[in-house]
Amino acid sequence: MSAEDEDYVYDEDSGEWLPASQLAEKQAASDAVEVRDAVGNLLADGDSVTLVKDLEVKGAGQTRKRGAVITSIRLTGDAQEIDCRYRGIKGLVLRAEFVKKR
Repeated sequence: MSAEDEDYVYDEDSGEWLPASQLAEKQAASDAVEVRDAVGNLLADGDSVTLVKDLEVKGAGQTRKRGAVITSIRLTGDAQEIDCRYRGIKGLVLRAEFVKKR
């Protein structure tokens, strides 16, 4: 399909008529959630993080100490939560404000 044949769609945010493909790219980019750690570093799936505070794990009766390394995190789509697995604890969800990227 050539550029002349493409449908134009009204973008309410900018108030302009944009090609449909360009508007779809713009919306996909705005849907991406940025997750940042305690010091502002951008986190991604598979990163390793270090705890910056002692955290009590509810339901497990354990405390994870400051400095504990957690490998291979997964982003959840929430800007403040990351999913991870730690020795003996499946489904551990941590707040991004309590971790620092390694």
